[in-house]
Amino acid sequence: MKKEYIKKDTATSGEAWQVRIAIIGGSGVYDPGILTNLQEESVETPYGKVTVKVGTYRGEEICFMNRHGQKHSLPPHKVNYRANVWALKMLGVERVIATAAVGSTNPEFKPGEFVLVDDFLDFTKTRVYTFFEGGEMGVVHTDFTEPYCPELRRILAETAAEEGIKAHSGGVYACTEGPRFETPAEIRMIRQLGGDLVGMTNVPEVVLAHELGLCYSLIAMVTNMAAGIAETTLTHEEVLEVMAQNGKKLRSLIMEAIPRIPQERNCRCWQTPGKLNI
Repeated sequence: MKKEYIKKDTATSGEAWQVRIAIIGGSGVYDPGILTNLQEESVETPYGKVTVKVGTYRGEEICFMNRHGQKHSLPPHKVNYRANVWALKMLGVERVIATAAVGSTNPEFKPGEFVLVDDFLDFTKTRVYTFFEGGEMGVVHTDFTEPYCPELRRILAETAAEEGIKAHSGGVYACTEGPRFETPAEIRMIRQLGGDLVGMTNVPEVVLAHELGLCYSLIAMVTNMAAGIAETTLTHEEVLEVMAQNGKKLRSLIMEAIPRIPQERNCRCWQTPGKLNI
């Protein structure tokens, strides 16, 4: 049964958020920009407090989460991924559209283009990767044949095509620990192992979302060619500049995709073996 998240200021009147869809903003995406009646909400989770914004778009109530916190205050390895994903589940979210800035190891994926990711490689080192650590949570081995929701990816791909937005359907995201950028040798290794993109935030976010039965999609924006491929060195400021230049296209893709998302989920994302009481 879908849970309801009661608005603090209207709880006595019985009004409630009916939040079905969430947007997770990565580097350069610090404001949803498409939502009205925006309210900030704090959600208490077993892993800490999470602050989100909830608003409406075309009659749909949407949650926006800033992955890196206010003013990009959290580096990738310090993001509280478990609290973030748990909070979305508490809000009743079923569908997640996440964004991320990435470097490209694939000559076909050029700066300024989008990639709708369908698989990942994990090279992170110090993060907590699961909700299932034994005890009350139990020990669960979750299938990851389809880490990203195929239904959401199809909707985003069809929307991009109709809007004239360059978005590749499918690509392998290699997640590194950060916050430093990768070395040329690491990029050569990633490419040889099949990685098309490199970033620092998608794992364990996608893993945790999958464990909770959320439909999760990732729109990766290529901001640069990776180390050893690019002709110049990379700075974080350059990443933000490319994100800003393409922000309008990113918002357009998300805005036009949201009304296409059906109420019923026609995928297997919700069929997870774990049963967590949220």
